[in-house]
Amino acid sequence: MPEDGTPDGGLGPEERLRALYTAHHGRVLGFARRRAADAESAQDAVAETFLVAWRRIDKVPREPEEALPWLYAVARNILANQSRGERRGGRLAARLGRTAPVTAAVPDHAGGVVEALHVREALAALSERDQETLRLIGWDGLDTAAAARVVGCSARAFAVRLHRARRRLERELTRREAPAERPLAATKGERA
Repeated sequence: MPEDGTPDGGLGPEERLRALYTAHHGRVLGFARRRAADAESAQDAVAETFLVAWRRIDKVPREPEEALPWLYAVARNILANQSRGERRGGRLAARLGRTAPVTAAVPDHAGGVVEALHVREALAALSERDQETLRLIGWDGLDTAAAARVVGCSARAFAVRLHRARRRLERELTRREAPAERPLAATKGERA
């Protein structure tokens, strides 16, 4: 902590925003890329996130471990607004008969690893809430308390949500397991 006792050394608004941007831009961009329909939408969401941070700099937590979840929550809301706008635009265009309805983006499966594909497919079969819960912990690297702040619930409620989401993902992965990957004894028992 700096000499004056404040976490950020008494920085002015512009310096605070620069420090926030430097410290968290990459993680907020990764957060947005995993959730946005395309790279341009992710970039737009990040830009808007930091614009909101600038406009509400007095509301941004001064502690770094609290600022990142705050930025994630803002980005999450912006991405939700983008998605709603795209759906409305697609429905309007379809009604007007100008274009075909907008289709959902296909997740990037370029990793090429079969196991990763199975996990992604199983994750996609879960509810949006379960997906977000698992992503905040697994992909965004947040702890339970920080993830709870992002979604606006208590840490205890988020822990329960996480436990249930993990169980559902496990069940979905087991359900999707190919017969060739099952143990021989299980396969024989199924034929009987």
